[in-house]
Amino acid sequence: MSDLAMPLSYYMDITLSDDKLKAYVEFMNGDPSLQLTRDQLDDFLNSYHIVFGLDEEKLDAIVKDPKPFFLTRTLIATGQPPQDGKDGYIKLLYDLDDRSKKPVELSDGTVDFKEVTSIHNVSKGQLIGQRTPAAQGTPGRAVTGETLFARDGKEARFKLGKNVVTDQEQLALYAAIDGMVTKTDRDKINVFPIYEVNGDVDYKIGNIQFVGSVVIRGSVLTGFKVKAAGDIRITGNVDGGELEAGGSIEITSGILGHNKSVIRAGKRVKCSFIQDATVEADEEVLVTQSIMHSHIRSGKNVICKGTKGLIVGGMIQAGELVASRTIGNSMSTVTVIEVGVLPELRNELQQLRITLRSLSDNLDKTEKALTLLDQLAAAGQLGPDKVAMRIKLNHTKKQVVEELTSSKERMLEIEKSLEDSDKAKVEVFANVYGGTKIVIGRYTKFIKDTSPRVKFQLVDGDIAMLPYI
Repeated sequence: MSDLAMPLSYYMDITLSDDKLKAYVEFMNGDPSLQLTRDQLDDFLNSYHIVFGLDEEKLDAIVKDPKPFFLTRTLIATGQPPQDGKDGYIKLLYDLDDRSKKPVELSDGTVDFKEVTSIHNVSKGQLIGQRTPAAQGTPGRAVTGETLFARDGKEARFKLGKNVVTDQEQLALYAAIDGMVTKTDRDKINVFPIYEVNGDVDYKIGNIQFVGSVVIRGSVLTGFKVKAAGDIRITGNVDGGELEAGGSIEITSGILGHNKSVIRAGKRVKCSFIQDATVEADEEVLVTQSIMHSHIRSGKNVICKGTKGLIVGGMIQAGELVASRTIGNSMSTVTVIEVGVLPELRNELQQLRITLRSLSDNLDKTEKALTLLDQLAAAGQLGPDKVAMRIKLNHTKKQVVEELTSSKERMLEIEKSLEDSDKAKVEVFANVYGGTKIVIGRYTKFIKDTSPRVKFQLVDGDIAMLPYI
């Protein structure tokens, strides 16, 4: 063991960084004759409680030859820093902070300026967001051996609004109803069943597609579409726009279709007037003023009973009842009223008749071609290409015959339902004018003269015009 003329504290000093993660040795007095052992150096370090993270190679180098370290500050120990835990965070599946309205870019590079509104639709039970819990901190250790405590991460919490629920661990957020996800005050997450527009549906709002109900405090302008799984309520009018609702549609004013509007409802359509539009409802269409030059289809009733109560032009189809104050006009404008069968069945029957004619024409052409080929075969003049053609035509004939049979059977089913129209009727509270065509089931009646207060229904296999009482 080396004998020192002076204690080691005369030659060197130990300093620590403020965070106690680094220890340095500094030679204050350089004596070329200085020799020390590792034990002496370790005892000196222990006197400063330097026990962790020692740089063994550096310490051995100091013991072997301290002269290169004279009048310098040398790092001899490094602690382990604490690792703070990561904060927890919420990840939403929807960007609820993006309020910009950009037109949708189409596949050909053009943009649709009517597709600017982005509604975050969700179904009941659908995942809205996920929470990642905060992580615990990892403690560190100072060069003096002390534990350096770490900060645990801060937990994130769902800010629950209306119609949302979490799982038991509060790691996932779900929609409790069908609707749209949105943020409200203090960043609460909500699912609302109604989407509201305070104004017109125009280029500023764009087309709307929503899984709940839609309320529009304005009008729907030409070329714009509103589609809702629930109801649609409009305080203005529909001016060339299109609507589709799984529930009912109510329009405070009316529908100016410009021969562009198509309105479809799973239940009821109610409005003041309809002009130059197509309107379809599974249950009923209720109009207070007038239906003009429009195509109306209703599973049950079409009622036009207001102070004006006018139906003129176009076609009205209802499963059970058409009731109006006035049908037609003094100019004998052609007005078609059909009742007694679901409109879609009557339209299907019409389409089947067109299909049947086409199939019959195809069958006729196929049979003529086969007759010619049979004649060639009998004469021994049927080459390989004609043989293949004959096989193909026989297969085509079989398919056409099957389609014809199927179409005829379906036509018979629909025609049978047309017979069952005893409850169907048309009621006119004021006048029905010449030019009106009344169809009940499979029967048709043309009105030539004006008649007041009448009703039409089937009596003994024909359409009877009876007094309306």
